Amino acid sequence: MAKQNLVVVHELYPELIEVLGASYNLTHFTRLSSEQDKADFEQAMEHADAYLGSNVKFTEALLDKAPNLKVVASVSVGVDSYPIEAMHQRGIVLTNTPDVLTESTADTGFLLMMMAARRAGEMLRKVRNHEWTSSLARRDFGVDVHGKTLGVVGMGRIGQAVAKRGHDGFGMQINYYNRSAKPDVEETLQAQRVDLDTLFRESDFICVTIPLDAQTEGLIGQEQFALTRPHAVFVNISRGKVVRESELIACLQDGTLHCAGLDVYEKEPLSTESPLMALDNAVCLPHIGSSTFQTRNAMCDLAADNVNRVLSGEQAVTAV
Repeated sequence: MAKQNLVVVHELYPELIEVLGASYNLTHFTRLSSEQDKADFEQAMEHADAYLGSNVKFTEALLDKAPNLKVVASVSVGVDSYPIEAMHQRGIVLTNTPDVLTESTADTGFLLMMMAARRAGEMLRKVRNHEWTSSLARRDFGVDVHGKTLGVVGMGRIGQAVAKRGHDGFGMQINYYNRSAKPDVEETLQAQRVDLDTLFRESDFICVTIPLDAQTEGLIGQEQFALTRPHAVFVNISRGKVVRESELIACLQDGTLHCAGLDVYEKEPLSTESPLMALDNAVCLPHIGSSTFQTRNAMCDLAADNVNRVLSGEQAVTAV
């Protein structure tokens, strides 16, 4: 039986490349970094039975060029880069990789909370610039994390993992905003479901984990930041477009919002011209949410398993 055609746009680990190369006619791009790469990718998709990868914006025009495509295995939880309805109409199975990145992404959320609260980025620069010449003055102090109120925007898998860290590890009171109530979370973590404005008004730390969709795009902006407490810390580990970035920047600049920890942005990579680069009260990371060897390997394994299952006529592990 002839091998089926698999197109990959992702940096896979070597052992998985070997396995996929033995099973499929494999066309592998680490990333589409040039116009030639993009042209070669579109040509490969003309014969593709399956796609595995991330960081490629799918359009209906691209789907039209891929008449044999049966499965798209996204190495991500979010699927906002895909025209889901158009894929369903064409009988293309879309899969993602939830669960396996939950803990690593929640770790990133808490990393940003801690860095922003204790001004770790500023303090690191102080040491590296040889400015640490005496004991710290009050102007260099940060704020405590333990015992504070943590507001979680979006109580899905990652939101629950963030809330558990706050409650169990730091003795934090949990507020959450979610479309539906989570009675088990309320019981286990003594969490309180509140509306969005109340969450911003009553939380010392705010962590956004909500997925991006038509209802959440631009959900958070100046009106929410204006409600925050004097030393509130805002963290976003979901998608940049959930937040109106220009309003976030303005509120950081004028002190309406005390500080922020960001792993996602409206446009990525973050422009070197972004005003965020000049703000000491913004901790900016390059979308490292799930970027550990163990987690990324597990995500790739799950995506490959989904491809294998669909092309074998079985049900995907995680179909969207």
